[in-house]
Amino acid sequence: MALGDLFSNLALGLSVAATMQNLLYCLAGAVIGTAVGVLPGVGPVATMALLLPATYALPAEGALIMLAGIYYGAQYGGSTTAILVNLPGESSSVVTTLDGYQMARQGRAGPALAIAALGSFFAGCVATVLIAAAAPPLTRLAQQFAPADYFSLMVLGLVFSIVLARGSIVKAFGMVFLGMLLGLVGTDVNTGNERFTFGISDLFDGLGFVPLAMGVFGIAEIIANLTNPERRDLVNAKVSNLWPTREDFRRSRGPILRGTALGSILGLLPGGGAVLGSFSAYTLEKRISKTPERFGTGMIEGVAGPESANNAAAQTSFIPMLTLGIPSNAVMAMMIGGMMVHGIIPGPQVMEQRPGLFWGMIVSMWLGNLMLVVLNLPMIGLWVRLLLVPYRLLAIAVLFFCCIGVYSLNNSANEVLFIAIFGLLGYLLLKLDCEPAPLLLGFLLGPMMEVYMRRAMLLSRGDPWVFVQRPMSLTFLVLALVLLLLIVMPAIRKGREAAFQE
Repeated sequence: MALGDLFSNLALGLSVAATMQNLLYCLAGAVIGTAVGVLPGVGPVATMALLLPATYALPAEGALIMLAGIYYGAQYGGSTTAILVNLPGESSSVVTTLDGYQMARQGRAGPALAIAALGSFFAGCVATVLIAAAAPPLTRLAQQFAPADYFSLMVLGLVFSIVLARGSIVKAFGMVFLGMLLGLVGTDVNTGNERFTFGISDLFDGLGFVPLAMGVFGIAEIIANLTNPERRDLVNAKVSNLWPTREDFRRSRGPILRGTALGSILGLLPGGGAVLGSFSAYTLEKRISKTPERFGTGMIEGVAGPESANNAAAQTSFIPMLTLGIPSNAVMAMMIGGMMVHGIIPGPQVMEQRPGLFWGMIVSMWLGNLMLVVLNLPMIGLWVRLLLVPYRLLAIAVLFFCCIGVYSLNNSANEVLFIAIFGLLGYLLLKLDCEPAPLLLGFLLGPMMEVYMRRAMLLSRGDPWVFVQRPMSLTFLVLALVLLLLIVMPAIRKGREAAFQE
């Protein structure tokens, strides 16, 4: 893509994102995301699930800009409590507690917070440029995909979500298949036959994405947090001297650059995202350090690298969602849900049919990152006080607005019942140590896989070899098979060793 085209696209995005209305939506998303990152145990996935009904009344551009702001805002907010309270508000900030909290105990909370914010801002800016540069060529490539290629790509995406899921591989498989089964509920668009509706009229159009996501992620997280109160150790010393020293900048420069590069790459992987980026960046910094034994005692490199990586990964994970219509993680599944609520079909056609929405959301990421730097540092005291609000009061308010929101979508009381059922299911899955993210990806990708598989079979007149005859489709299937073998072989080897020992 020519440099002139890139600038003209960004200018179009700026004209959309810089309107007063969309700036307010961006600010609202950034503030809510920061608050979500500060409150431990909530997370951006649950919050986006709970706020999806609220975006129904907004314009499509404003809704997606706000949802995106919640995501990268949570990456910022999580670092604040990780450093000051030793309690990561977001899972990608777990690593930041190791050195950030030790710096706070040594009276250096200010430099730790400032480096975290500046590193995240730099990483966010670089990732936004990467999205703007990579989106057009990837979209053109996606437009050449045949139905068989899309089917195989979605198979690869689901396999990636299994590989990168935490815990048992068998449970991750189970979650994907459960999600795909839930996605089959409703009326078959080709034959008109009802599938798994059990005569319930509300299921004729299928299970709604919003009730499922709100229940499995939002309601389940609230129940889990109410049953598991956490201890909060606040740093008593007042945060001062926010600006880092010249030595701090010198030591942080390399980790910020390496974290940005590593996070930008890992953010593209399905299922990877910010968590994988922050852990990998910390491991890398510890490996290349001349004094690895000092990590965990207040090394600023242990804050700069992971915080840059998680923000870069959070934003580059938008690339497969925007260009291919494939969600790389649960948060991107929420973004696709937001698009579907507004009647937008995700995929490469979005950039051509809705260029203002496409480029407006990309430019809003840079504006949102700038807002977050300005907001986070002066308002540290407010974010810490937010932790003192009893969670039981927050939970009641969230549940109240949640029920109103889901009812307002279709004026259906049954959908409120559905989120309660899915909330109990989500809590059960958490207790059984089953990660719900693969379920959501299976629910979204399963029906899409079915559509593309049927199209491919129709075009090939029922010949199943069409999936291996096309080079692109064959490549995706081979990659999926290799990944499956890589995760299955160690388990088989362990089983054989145990059998021989017996």
